[in-house]
Amino acid sequence: MNVGDKVRFVHSKEAGIVTRILPNNVIEVEIEDGFRVPVMKRELAVVSAQEAQAFRGQASAKPTEKATETRPTGIKAEKGIFMAFVPLNDRELVLHLVNNTDWDLPYTLTMPTERHQRGLSGGMLKAKSSLKVQDLLIKDFEDWGTFVFNCLYFTIGFAPERAPLSKRLKFRANTFFKNKRKAPLLDKDAYLFQLDADEKIEEPLNAQTLMEKMFEKNEPEPTTPSKIERPASVIDLHIEKLTRDFLKLSNTQMVEIQLNAFETQLEKAIASGMDEITFIHGVGNGVLRMELHRRMSKHKNVKFFEDAQKEKFGYGATKVKIK
Repeated sequence: MNVGDKVRFVHSKEAGIVTRILPNNVIEVEIEDGFRVPVMKRELAVVSAQEAQAFRGQASAKPTEKATETRPTGIKAEKGIFMAFVPLNDRELVLHLVNNTDWDLPYTLTMPTERHQRGLSGGMLKAKSSLKVQDLLIKDFEDWGTFVFNCLYFTIGFAPERAPLSKRLKFRANTFFKNKRKAPLLDKDAYLFQLDADEKIEEPLNAQTLMEKMFEKNEPEPTTPSKIERPASVIDLHIEKLTRDFLKLSNTQMVEIQLNAFETQLEKAIASGMDEITFIHGVGNGVLRMELHRRMSKHKNVKFFEDAQKEKFGYGATKVKIK
């Protein structure tokens, strides 16, 4: 029994695909709707090629009507090709290709490397259908690389000619996790990216418009001094207080967010005329505390700093006295 084998349950009607081999003779099986269940190996039977053929033979023995072409005449949905990353849990995403158009798409999905390209998926993506490609770990986000999608447009009968589609996607964390919405056809929340979206093309300026812009006077807009927002006297720098997406962040990214929050609130405290401000940073491994103390010791507007409210925070908070 190997990963990818089709199996059926010995004592029930379920069937699925082997996704992982676990310790102690436990097999992880993906059943209908993408659910994964751990099952003892003795409770599973591999569906052999002969068995599958026998099932097909029994099915074909039934009288069936002649298949008819159900495709509507004419192409109606021209656009709607997506990559959908569906959260499986807080650690994994499942990549699906979604074709919400009326075209059949002979396609390839690859990932170029320095000397080669790695094929991820390929074949025919039928109209109004979706296809599961692979599972991806969130912790490996920075190592996903570039996805390259290429496809042709095909339909039976006469249709307007369309140029092939080629799309390269390299995701960034600051934009990727903001694109969560309902994926078409899948009807699940996913990080969704449209591959055939219209590119925004700026119209070139003509000579007259360009000349007018060159001699246009840029009058400064009247400005009014903005009032500095006075921060709270106690600032909590625990990462869960600063962002809701902390589970997707690396340790380095978390510390960077915490330090940025510290710098912003300290400068606001100084600008608004506060005498002191306290930062709750926790104890942890001491990395954040040491870096905060290093920065405060070099700040020209910091008179001194000390551990604050030891009876409440221990060594997890620092009070800053401002000049």
